[in-house]
Amino acid sequence: MKFRKLGNTNLSVSLICLGTMTWGTQNSEKDAFEQMDYSVDQGVNFFDTAELYSVPPTKDSYGKTEIMIGNWFEKRKNRKKIILASKVAGPGLDWIRGGENSFSEKKIGKAIDDSLKRLKTDYIDLYQLHWPERSTNCFGRREYKVDKNEGEWNDFEKVLQALEKFIKNGKIRYIGVSNETPYGLSKYLEISKNKNLPRMMSVQNPYSLVNRTYEIGMSEISIREKCGLLVYYPLASGALSGKYRNGQMPKDARMTLFKGWERMLNPIAMKAYDEYYKLSKENNMTMVQLAQAFVNSRPFVTSNIIGATTMDQLKENIDSIKIELTEEIIEKINLIHNNNPNPAP
Repeated sequence: MKFRKLGNTNLSVSLICLGTMTWGTQNSEKDAFEQMDYSVDQGVNFFDTAELYSVPPTKDSYGKTEIMIGNWFEKRKNRKKIILASKVAGPGLDWIRGGENSFSEKKIGKAIDDSLKRLKTDYIDLYQLHWPERSTNCFGRREYKVDKNEGEWNDFEKVLQALEKFIKNGKIRYIGVSNETPYGLSKYLEISKNKNLPRMMSVQNPYSLVNRTYEIGMSEISIREKCGLLVYYPLASGALSGKYRNGQMPKDARMTLFKGWERMLNPIAMKAYDEYYKLSKENNMTMVQLAQAFVNSRPFVTSNIIGATTMDQLKENIDSIKIELTEEIIEKINLIHNNNPNPAP
């Protein structure tokens, strides 16, 4: 396994992070235990979860994933071997704290305490804001529109002050953001420096061969400010495995089972998948290996969060760290990207 520093902390996290969001919907607790056991055996020391999980988010699935991880910690007695990341949900879901999901000290405190109980631990290594409280274009939204009722959202300092309390009492060690923009991350970093408040150590945003929007604006901040990217959707929700090519819709696949993934299967994205598939075959690798190796090679990436519903998928994803892409392959990837820019953000 390869390791990279988490921000400017003293933590070295595995380049492959075990994602968990399907546990409780597409995967059972038995599946989750098998995935965690195997990942640890392969040198993975970094798990990512969220109070919201499993997905798709529902009232019934809320918190299920954290419960499974907590049960695993209890049975394996190895909590200290794992760098554990979780997230507090932003606004918009009425079954979480009555829909009042502001990042106030009270709401964050309630979220942390509930997560700690489910996870059966007394601390979380990296605690992330799952999505901004203010209006943004996260989750693939087009056009930027500010909620007229929002006013001038400027609570960055208050959020950092709230998080500082839980760092000081030992419930969380470090903090990060998710689904964030250059504006938001820059504000947090600026205020933490000027006000001597805790610093964001990571950004968890989507990034893949078909969504390289992070490279515009965010990548420079990650490198210069040592606030690296924790990649989610490195396979574009599985589309970069090639499973949906030629009109295929496998019966147990996420986009077959659930709605809301249409942006991953638009005509331009499908054209890109075909071209990446061809490139992978020309170089004697799978499409998954090509896609994951590309993500792993980016200098602004701290860790690549992989998700799997089968053990074969998990093994292939973890094994991607063994693949080194040549400059020639990178050039061909960039050519495909230039012809099909960011088709699945």
